[in-house]
Amino acid sequence: MGLPAVNRVVVVLVDGLGAAALKSRAGHARTLAGALTPATTIDSGFPTTTASALATLTTGVLPGQHGLVGYSVLDAANDRVVNQLSGWDDKLDPHTWQAQPTVFEQAVGLGFSAAVIGPGRYKGSGFSEAVLRGAEFIAGSSIADRFELAADWVRAPGPAGIAYLYVPELDQTGHASGWESPAWTTWLETLDGELRRFVAGLPSKAGVIVTADHGVVDVPAHTHVLVDELEGALDGIRHIAGEPRCLQLYFEPDASEADRARTVAAWHESEDSRAWVATRAEAIEAGWFGEVLPEIVARIGDIIVAARKNIAYYDGRIANNHGRNMVGQHGSWSPAEVQVPLLRFGAFAR
Repeated sequence: MGLPAVNRVVVVLVDGLGAAALKSRAGHARTLAGALTPATTIDSGFPTTTASALATLTTGVLPGQHGLVGYSVLDAANDRVVNQLSGWDDKLDPHTWQAQPTVFEQAVGLGFSAAVIGPGRYKGSGFSEAVLRGAEFIAGSSIADRFELAADWVRAPGPAGIAYLYVPELDQTGHASGWESPAWTTWLETLDGELRRFVAGLPSKAGVIVTADHGVVDVPAHTHVLVDELEGALDGIRHIAGEPRCLQLYFEPDASEADRARTVAAWHESEDSRAWVATRAEAIEAGWFGEVLPEIVARIGDIIVAARKNIAYYDGRIANNHGRNMVGQHGSWSPAEVQVPLLRFGAFAR
């Protein structure tokens, strides 16, 4: 889309704000929903999970290049599954695991300013270093605080630049209570009100983009599928990663081609009616992750199981699996997960 020249740009990333959910709650978000049309709805990419989608937003390349190919993935060098949001340690270097330059690094290199405005708990985390490096981190505890800080940043003297404002509250509430819950709607109303006030006070040469990393679907507990109860589905499998609506399964290194083929066939026989099942090679060939660099290939599951229906996959052998308490979920290809808003405000809306 063509945009006019401005001095300051604020990109508001609302975690978990799918276009379908926003449309359904339009009466509670008149500023946001008033700008939502088919032309201002885009696809977020695959997998529809925060680690992958935020890395794509802040690097401008797809997961096959930035390497954050799922919520949790195989760290083959250490024979372990690592959580891409919170599992960073001294064995996982953010600068080499995600080696692509961020838009913030590129902006600063060109003489612009760059800022990230978000909850203080994310400052200095491994994930932030991987996908937000190059920007000044400005901590704000509430949605109102963050918009106030963004307003200060827009008016501050200095070079032209870009700020990224992160809103995690809707995603967190969606996981806990579902996007159809009153609590989720309350957060949407809060966001909409703060955005309306922020936009009303913008200088003439400031533009705002509001978007999201993924949408969400509410998955009832009675539609959970226990993978350990699916005949042959875990034969030869060493690691289970990804997330409940987009499993990534990794074979034992010594699994034979015949054994692998039988396990893939078991998944197709059991799950084709309610999931997209693909091997790593098939997913790469189909472009699910974009162009995949050689060093990224092993991070992608040998088998990918992406939920087609309103289900979620869990390993019933795990005791006290708190993840099964989640209501709102995402990760797969459904329109509710993939389609997100891309809305323009301020100078970009004129």
